[in-house]
Amino acid sequence: MFGLFDFVWRLLKFIIGCLIWGGLFLFAGYIALCIAFPVKYVDIIEKYSDKYELDPAYVCAVINTESRFTETAQSHKGARGIMQIMPETAEWAVKQMGYESFDFRKLDEPDTNIDIGCWILRFLMERFNGDSQLAAAAYNAGIGNVQKWLENTDYSYNGESLHSIPYDETQRYVRKIELYTKIYGIILGTGLYEIQIF
Repeated sequence: MFGLFDFVWRLLKFIIGCLIWGGLFLFAGYIALCIAFPVKYVDIIEKYSDKYELDPAYVCAVINTESRFTETAQSHKGARGIMQIMPETAEWAVKQMGYESFDFRKLDEPDTNIDIGCWILRFLMERFNGDSQLAAAAYNAGIGNVQKWLENTDYSYNGESLHSIPYDETQRYVRKIELYTKIYGIILGTGLYEIQIF
């Protein structure tokens, strides 16, 4: 009888220990996920993803890659805001979008920056027949470069997709966008971003 009690007690301690350590492991994993894949401005991202028929996970992937969700980010080349939009690109985009006038300081405002950035992504998706890889490559390296690569058999076998990207930075960028889109798809799909720990 005493041996059975001792066995049950040890088994319970083992199970409780596993639950505690498992819980700590999951919590540490969640913290790491939050740090590596932050999510901010979900309402704005969903609003413009819906408006421009984009996958919100794809938009989050672009934002994380471009600025890690830092609304006042500014690159050494002059790209600004959460989606890192160049002033000349913004000037062209806002004309296409129908803005009568535009204050470039608004590029630092998440709502405006995400609106313009999502419009640009939609434009690139349409330009490249809905190919998100080509759109990401063009967002990073420019439409002209992607078009040249598509016309070159060293980079494209069929003129419709790229089997190789000559710019290492753009190659890494496209791969990162693909991976991050999958991860953000899980995060947004499970609602993990709604649990705030910081």
